[in-house]
Formats: sequence, structure tokens, C-alpha cells
Amino acid sequence: MRILIQTGGGDAPGLNAVIRAATLAALRRGWEVYGSRNSYNGLLGEEGPEGLFRLDANRVRGITFLGGTILGTTNRGNPFQWPSRQPDGSIALVDRSDEVVRAFRRYRFDALIAIGGDGSLRIAAELARKGLPVVGVPKTIDNDIAGTDVSFGFDTAVNVATDAIQRLHSTAEAHERVMVAEVMGRYAGWIALHSGLAGTADAILIPEIPFRIERVADKVLERERQGRLFSIVVCAEGAVPEGGQLVTRELEETGRQEPLLGGVAEVVARQLRELTGKDTRSLVLGHLQRGGSPTAYDRNLALRFGAAAVRAIADGAFGTMVALRHPQVTRVPLAEGVAHKPVPVDADIVQTAREMGVCFGD
Repeated sequence: MRILIQTGGGDAPGLNAVIRAATLAALRRGWEVYGSRNSYNGLLGEEGPEGLFRLDANRVRGITFLGGTILGTTNRGNPFQWPSRQPDGSIALVDRSDEVVRAFRRYRFDALIAIGGDGSLRIAAELARKGLPVVGVPKTIDNDIAGTDVSFGFDTAVNVATDAIQRLHSTAEAHERVMVAEVMGRYAGWIALHSGLAGTADAILIPEIPFRIERVADKVLERERQGRLFSIVVCAEGAVPEGGQLVTRELEETGRQEPLLGGVAEVVARQLRELTGKDTRSLVLGHLQRGGSPTAYDRNLALRFGAAAVRAIADGAFGTMVALRHPQVTRVPLAEGVAHKPVPVDADIVQTAREMGVCFGD
């Protein structure tokens, strides 16, 4: 048995732990294990002779606690929409998925472990429909994949964001400021909600609950009347005002198919400054939430996912995704598992925040 492992999309703490567990579990079965560099680039020959390389016990030794991925990754690795420069200098999207299938078979691989978020796993599901024997592993700090209770990387991101929010309290109080922190999460508010509540934010703005900036300003002024001369606001990058639009940045990469979120904290800070007269500053945590060593929870979840993916291959359970259905790691259909998972607006954690006086801007 020859298996191939690839990581696609944004990086997340815990990727290396998946790779290590999957590699060791496969080696114990006497299988050969290979990695594809930078998602499907290695398989397509875009990375030269080192694009595909053997994974053994030495190659994966000591990587469980490392951030990033030893395989590399890319957000531009969709073989169904591959950016290709045309003779006139323009960029066109071409379908190279059949090349992926042919290369996979040419190298005599028997199974593919695709580690990625919803976008990467949708690509894997499409390749499975083309006949590739695929097992998916859910990875995203955003925690927005419906098929699993939680994805690895989320706990680490929440801990990083919570620590930053806690640190804002002292400087905000010292200068009697309003501090607006922007966290990742794309179109879901899981990171903002969990880190904002744990970091005792006064307002939390998430995509699932459109906000009115006047309500947030009222919260700031209410605290002012109570003698609390500073406030902390946490914004998910995908938070939207009632009747408004997402705040996006100009596209930085040719061929991207979705807007780059970011900038909502700056907009919110400016509007709060105008409405309250308070000195207001914004902070974007950005990729700090992706970097560094994974928490113990994320390491263990990633290791469990990696071993479970190999068990799925051994059972011939292709076209599935490993998933946490607490307390067990199980399997779900890959095509169904990658559905979007928003924060339920009536979730108990939302209710808890509301009962503690947190403003959601609604």
C-alpha cells in the first residue's frame, strides 16, 4: 500500500501532528508513505524533483509540537481552477484535475489523505468523484466545518486571541480608551465568540448577528456612566452591520476566487470614536492566530485524526472524512461533512454572554 499525504489551504496549528500520526500508523502496517509538497503542486510536478518525497519515522520525528506544515501549503492550489498565465500576460483559470488523477495513478498511489478546510476538502470530494481514493481530515482555525464538533487549530487560535484580548485590558484602562480587536474566522464567529467571552470583552460582533454600531456605542457610554472608562470590543473579520456589507481588502493575489476579509475593526473603531468621543484604537491579530505551537488539545485531536485516517484507508472507507463526534473520532461522508457551520444564535454560549451583559450590537 502506497499512500500520499497533502495539506492545502491556510495553515493551522496541528498539521504536523496529523502528518506524524498518519505516517507512523501507516508504517506500522508496512505501507509506504509520501508527501506532496505545497498541496497538489508536488503531484503536478510544479515543485521539481522534490515535489513528492518519502515520509519515514525520521522525517516525522519531533514535529508534533511544531506549527506550520513540513509539507508546505498554498491557497492557490485548486486543480479545478488553476491560475495559468496566458500569452498576453493575463491570468486564466484552467482545469488540471485530470492531470492530478493521471499523476496519482502513474506514481501507483493507493490512497490520498487530504488535510484541509472546507475549500480544500470540497476539492478532495470532487477528486473522489473522479475516482481518487480519498480520506479527508478537517483542518481550520475557523471551526466552521459542519461534519465535526471541532477542528484542530481552533483551540490554539482561541487561546492566542484570548491572551491578546486580556493584554488589551490593562492598556485600555490605563489610557481610558476603547480597544477594538479583530480576529479571524471568515464567515463564522466561533473564534470571536469564544475568545471574546473568555477575555471578558464588553461587545462581541460576529457574522451571524448583524450589528448596529449605535448599540455598541450605547454599551460604551453605559460603562462610562458606571465609572468604567474603557471598553473592549472583539470583531470577527466577517462581522457585518445591519443592512451593510462585509469589509474587504483589495485582492492581493491574482486568481483568488473570494474576497480577502479584513478591516472591520478599523471601521468600527472610527465609528465608535465619532459616536462616543472616546479615544478609540483598533488592532488586527491576523496570522498570529495561525502561528506557533499547537495547544495540547489540538495536538491530541490532530494525532487522533491522523491515526483515524489510516484506519479508514485500511477499512477501504474512501470518500469519507474523519470527524470528532464527542467523545469519539468517527467518519462522515466527505461531501456532506464540509458544509458550513455558523454559530447558532441561540447557542448556550451566546446566551451565557448575553446574561453577563455582553453586547452583540443587535
